Amino acid sequence: MVFCFFSAQYLPTVGGVERYTLNLAKRMVQAGHKAIVVTSALHGLPAHEQDANGIEIYRLPVFPLMNGRFPFLKPCPAFFHTVKEVWAQKPDLCVVQTRMYSLSLYAALSARRRQIPAIVIEHSTGHMPMNQPILNAIGQLYEHLVCGTIRRSGAHFYGVSQAVCEWLRHFGVQAEGTLYNSVDPEDLQAVASAKNWREALQLSPETKLAVFVGRIIPEKGVKPLVSAFARLHLPGTALLVAGDGPQLPELRRSPEPGVYYLGSQPYPDTLALLQQADVYCLPTTYAEGFPTTLLEAAACGCAILCTNTAGSAELLPDESYGLRIASPDESLLLPALQKAFTDAEWRAEAAKNARQNLLQHFTWQATAEKLLCVAARYTLGKQNEGDSPC
Repeated sequence: MVFCFFSAQYLPTVGGVERYTLNLAKRMVQAGHKAIVVTSALHGLPAHEQDANGIEIYRLPVFPLMNGRFPFLKPCPAFFHTVKEVWAQKPDLCVVQTRMYSLSLYAALSARRRQIPAIVIEHSTGHMPMNQPILNAIGQLYEHLVCGTIRRSGAHFYGVSQAVCEWLRHFGVQAEGTLYNSVDPEDLQAVASAKNWREALQLSPETKLAVFVGRIIPEKGVKPLVSAFARLHLPGTALLVAGDGPQLPELRRSPEPGVYYLGSQPYPDTLALLQQADVYCLPTTYAEGFPTTLLEAAACGCAILCTNTAGSAELLPDESYGLRIASPDESLLLPALQKAFTDAEWRAEAAKNARQNLLQHFTWQATAEKLLCVAARYTLGKQNEGDSPC
């Protein structure tokens, strides 16, 4: 089969959707199928190439709105020439990443016109934030119009978590299932560096480490996490914050004892950090579909403390898998951190259970098998759930 993935952003741009697209496309090639990725043009990159994984990549001209966060298709001779080459590949299934981009709309409508089955994989649990009330209202109206048009095209919707499927109901969409965000534990093990973080920070080998990895923005809950850690006053503990963002300078101006701001780190060193951490903390309120760092922490054998973000209930169904709190309030973070640092038996059990759950349900192999099952259902014309074990 020929799988055509439409992703408004793709490598070398790094993000959750980009890695998701890469990993599924790569595994389709490994399974003996052809994988095409259609994405936005980036300066200095060719309009068409084949990468080292055997994935064909086509890049379409765009207007890079919102500093490139929101690429909008640019109809021009180069655009029409490139899409003609794409459709000449005769895709069997179009896989559209997220519901909101102009590329997503183009893919769904073009697939319908060519009678090619299309699925939309949604990755968020909220509207795109625009930081101004008027812009937020305009953006939400746009999202509803685009999503409604894609729904009426006959595309089938899936979410990267159950929470995403619930969110799609906001647009009048009934998702047909999940295609989970995932990781490959063996790949992570191979990529992780040998860096010893305790040694690098001149900490005792016995120091208990709590770790945050991600963008330093208010929605990620770093500030209340730091405040709760500071109030604990637990000797032999440290909080390591890896990442960059607009809130980082403010936090660095008022340093707390035992808190280390590491800035942006190379991915191999970040994985080493998760492997050496005692607990991974993600007190986020951000509208994510299924944070990859939760999966990476579980794969690295790290106990997890997080808010009820999308996907967390599926990875951590109860306290024996990890600690989930309702919000990043200090009054909730404080006792959760206390337990995470002081209950070694809980940490070991939670880390073991979360990793076992991940190995059963949240690996790229499992998600790739599910995608192949979904593809068989639609390409064979089987539209009813009873026709397929997917």
